[in-house]
Amino acid sequence: MKVLILNGSPKPNGNTGIALNELVKTFDKEGVETEIVQLGAKDIRGCIGCRKCFEIGKCVFNDVVNEIAEKFKEADGLIVASPVYYASANATLIACLDRLFFSARFDRTMKIGASVVVARRGGCSSTFDELNKYFTICGMPVASSQYWNSVHGGAPGEAEQDIEGLQTMRTLAKNMAFLMKSIALGKEKYGLPEKEDWTPTNFVR
Repeated sequence: MKVLILNGSPKPNGNTGIALNELVKTFDKEGVETEIVQLGAKDIRGCIGCRKCFEIGKCVFNDVVNEIAEKFKEADGLIVASPVYYASANATLIACLDRLFFSARFDRTMKIGASVVVARRGGCSSTFDELNKYFTICGMPVASSQYWNSVHGGAPGEAEQDIEGLQTMRTLAKNMAFLMKSIALGKEKYGLPEKEDWTPTNFVR
């Protein structure tokens, strides 16, 4: 089992990193491999809707997004984490996710997804909802915890004081590990759900 973790914070050792380290420690105990990719300070442009990825099987901008796509393909689960900016996720992370989910040509059905959000005070719920939408559009079950996956902290290191938030991270990792292992067994015995051909229907035609 392997989980790919995308850290949308520009600060590797900031409060978002504290939340992710709690996840990694728990995944280690569960026998799940993890890899963190630090994204927040990278130069990642947004999607331009050229649809070239439909022809070449990857994004036309050959940068870290295509590298992440290969890691995502091999992973059993994906966690995306971000600090909250104006009740939204880090714009660099969103640019990455838009291009990653649109250009990736492999089947993501039953890979487990989870989002983690970190804020000084408000905006966690809207950011949490924003990030989870990437999973629910492509057949990825969303792992849950004992509460929404948020940790609070403003000044550097303050997240260490959010005892409930860190417990939420540990519970999330345990639940996600269980889901990945259960789905692996289910795929072995039953296979993936049968898919119908996609029937896109525009509202204006």
